[in-house]
Amino acid sequence: MDNYEVSNKVSGTVYGNVFQGGNITVHPEPRAPIPHQVRPPRESFVNREPELAALVGALERVAAGRLGIVVFTGLGGVGKTELIARFAKDYRSRFPGGDLYADFQAYRHQGGVDLSEIVAGFLRALGTEAPPVEAERFTRFRTVTAERRCLFFLDNVEHAAEVRALLPTCGLVVVASRRRLPALRMDGAEVRQLGPLSARAGADLVRAWLGSERGTDGELAELVELCGGLPLALNAVGSQLLDRDSLPVGRVVAELHDREGGSALLDDEESELGATYDLVHERLSPQGRALYQLIGVHPGPFVSAELACAAGVVQAAAALKELRAVHLLDEVLDDDQESRFRTHDVVRLHAYDRARELPGRTELLARVVAYYRGRASLADRAMGARLRLQEDGGEGLPGFGSGRAALEWLHAERANLRAVVEEAAKRQWHGEVWRLCESLWPLYHGRKLYQDWIATHRLGVEAAQWDNRPDAVVRMRNQLARAHFERQEYRLAAEQLALGAEQVPLVADRRVVGVLHETDGLLCLADGRPGDAVERFTLAREANEGDAHGEIVQSYNLAQALIADGRAAQALAVLDGATAQAVDTHDNDMLMKLPLVRARGHRALGQLDLAVAHAGDCARQARERSQYAKEAQAHTLLVALAEELHDEELAERSRERLRELRG
Repeated sequence: MDNYEVSNKVSGTVYGNVFQGGNITVHPEPRAPIPHQVRPPRESFVNREPELAALVGALERVAAGRLGIVVFTGLGGVGKTELIARFAKDYRSRFPGGDLYADFQAYRHQGGVDLSEIVAGFLRALGTEAPPVEAERFTRFRTVTAERRCLFFLDNVEHAAEVRALLPTCGLVVVASRRRLPALRMDGAEVRQLGPLSARAGADLVRAWLGSERGTDGELAELVELCGGLPLALNAVGSQLLDRDSLPVGRVVAELHDREGGSALLDDEESELGATYDLVHERLSPQGRALYQLIGVHPGPFVSAELACAAGVVQAAAALKELRAVHLLDEVLDDDQESRFRTHDVVRLHAYDRARELPGRTELLARVVAYYRGRASLADRAMGARLRLQEDGGEGLPGFGSGRAALEWLHAERANLRAVVEEAAKRQWHGEVWRLCESLWPLYHGRKLYQDWIATHRLGVEAAQWDNRPDAVVRMRNQLARAHFERQEYRLAAEQLALGAEQVPLVADRRVVGVLHETDGLLCLADGRPGDAVERFTLAREANEGDAHGEIVQSYNLAQALIADGRAAQALAVLDGATAQAVDTHDNDMLMKLPLVRARGHRALGQLDLAVAHAGDCARQARERSQYAKEAQAHTLLVALAEELHDEELAERSRERLRELRG
């Protein structure tokens, strides 16, 4: 028998999976987890059989590969969310693609909703990177949902147009709104109004908690009536009855009678809920009331144990547990590891009303703002070196273990962060406003939250002007210009740069001036003027002399401009110096990005094998760092190089990886 020497060595740059003969080991790509974002329902549930039947009926359309839409309208606290949570739990197996949730209230600012960010969140939950261009997010969303049967729960919707923009290709969309949305019938939706519980159904609900021993039928019927038949209010009062076995139901009913007409605002909109929540509030422990006061002062929709501690709430974890027990808080499901909780709109309204005359209201709000400024500063610094004008912040607050963890925290807190910026601006706390905006750069630039980006930075520009900080004015205008640049609003970007340039004579730090040159260079490239871009990036690099990271970034930009200007050999020389500097300073982020520009330089010189090697290096590093957008750029270049080399195997490997990155 002939002897064969078997070798299983793999040489060269490899992309994708490797399959070898003999004992085959296959390492499949990790699949994105199936999202289950709709919270679990509570145990008690009564009198919603017709509404559940409507949802079950819509499943027939979904099973046929079509889109089902069911809309529930009604008062806040009437049980719309609980109904949908119950349905999601009972029929989860009918949605193999998962269930996704969006609270429109968390994305609503000054009447408008950031729909593109909601879509981006859905795409990320479905394992797909959201495109930076907003219009492309919606088309990709429709593509992704064409092959996945999902349940989408859209909560706190106010307008039919908000729903239409987010309709997937197939699946079931369930909408909850306080407003009637009859226009959605034109889209095939079934629109149903959810009314309060009847006296009998409400009494059955309370009796299920208390048992047959406590309270007469008449007392329970009165309790239901005084709570407006709203499960939210009944849950709050019922939980306290359960916690106090000696508390008679009749006494609670009598106290509620005495409090009728409490909060005019709540009574007008929420069927006299003010008196109900007054009673619940007064029976909280001291730390529970302190947390409730924080909810009333905090401008954002979410609270956490860390925020409560920073705001001075004693025994914050116990206070959160207490408010959850009486159904004043619900846990929010998101990608960040920290637990955060949301209050129902009705509860927030009541908490705000109770905190309106709080003697220490301003001091409490100042602690909230200081917490977010400090934590955002720590998150920004965890994501690497860059020019920062503000002093170190976040003393006494926990840091972040990685840049990725920091970015996830910023993203999870985005609604709170914008609300805090806006509230600080109203209070004329100018230094807090522009410092917060400076720290939010990696969030907005990385996740492309354009509406938040532009709105906060307009306030940041004004705050920096009032704070007499010309350098901060330049920084705010430049970051605002970058938002307009990425939206291809080049005229608006140029206007912000021109206004920023007016402050240059007042700025001592040349690095601050350098950011204007950098953005101006990007505008020159977009305008097809690479020679002018070379000049601007050269000025930006000179302005950053002595700042290693700044010099590397501007060398990266300069090399791209040189390649566009037909000077690829000069670009490679610039990249040699930048790479050596990045190695010396352990600038891993730039070491990941630089090979991609080097690949473009070699391609321009016709050195395609070298271009493939460097593009592959960028793809590998980007994948290791979960920088999927940069990895996609590298594989897009690899496809083009492979086509020029007639290397169909390489082209298909990169196309396959691009398909994986896109969902």
